[in-house]
Amino acid sequence: MTSAAIYGCSGHRLTEEERAFFAEVRPWGFILFRRNIDSPDQVRALTADLRDSVGWDAPILIDQEGGRVQRMGPPHWPKYPPGNAYLKATNDPLAARELVRLGARLMAHDLRAVGITIDCVPVLDVPVPGAHDIIGDRAYATDPATVAQLGRAAAEGLMAGGVLPVIKHMPGHGRAFADSHKELPTVHADLDTLDAWDFAPFRTLSDMPIAMTAHIVFTAIDEKRPATQSKKAIKLIRQHLGFNGLLLSDDLVMNALSGTLTERAEASLKAGCDLVIHWNGDLAEMRQVAEGTCKLKGGARRRAEAALARIVHTPEPLDEFEARARFDAMLAGKLDAARGPAVGEAQA
Repeated sequence: MTSAAIYGCSGHRLTEEERAFFAEVRPWGFILFRRNIDSPDQVRALTADLRDSVGWDAPILIDQEGGRVQRMGPPHWPKYPPGNAYLKATNDPLAARELVRLGARLMAHDLRAVGITIDCVPVLDVPVPGAHDIIGDRAYATDPATVAQLGRAAAEGLMAGGVLPVIKHMPGHGRAFADSHKELPTVHADLDTLDAWDFAPFRTLSDMPIAMTAHIVFTAIDEKRPATQSKKAIKLIRQHLGFNGLLLSDDLVMNALSGTLTERAEASLKAGCDLVIHWNGDLAEMRQVAEGTCKLKGGARRRAEAALARIVHTPEPLDEFEARARFDAMLAGKLDAARGPAVGEAQA
């Protein structure tokens, strides 16, 4: 039986100590970062070794959003734009939706080719004026309806390519005035305001297979605990927002959380997260997390199995060369050239 954790590793290859640790604790999955990425052949070998260490086809995650958050990039992979670039390029939500889906389908092609099966996209956070720029241009738009529309397009593109999306950061990071990597943000907005703005995209995409929590205190929900470690917040995610999928914690190392890593893991799982994430590949820290992590069982195990069952094993057909040319043309604003002639228009 696997444990309710997702771990990183330290470099381009597994060390013997990491291999032994993973074989012992059998995490549900792994997550890669830039320190783990060199070439396509190297990443394929690493993902194969990670799976071999636990003896099953374990999920492997990455944060491949584009813009500031892109773990795989040049020279071996294309540079993708940040979330807000799609609407800027098209100035039309429907055209932006087409472009977002195409970009996500291409990302899925890149990821699947090296053995990565889950992408921590889309960002469904909706920024408010004056909020910390930790979200900033990662957001698809500045209103909930457009964020939901473009977020679904990204999720659809990934799933068509055989990669599962992760909606983040539930129940909303766009109103935070601090970076949760560095400190604990507190949001004082009332529940009606949050419901109409911050929560709205997550409710719209509540059918998605996987979500990630926010390390933020929402005083209207729980004055003491960040959402990741709040039974009240996770009850709201499950019942009010209607999310029945697999719920991941954001990274346990982030300074928004307090206590030892063992305590952080225990508190997150006790509150209702299905799995916890430890990202930095520090083996001593991973051992601490493992002490606070239980076996994946019950409802959490069923949700994990249901999520993986949604992976499409025969991806939607893709002409990579044509799709990339069309994506680049649309992103450059050359929409008519990228789409071809309108219905009834004669070709030259």
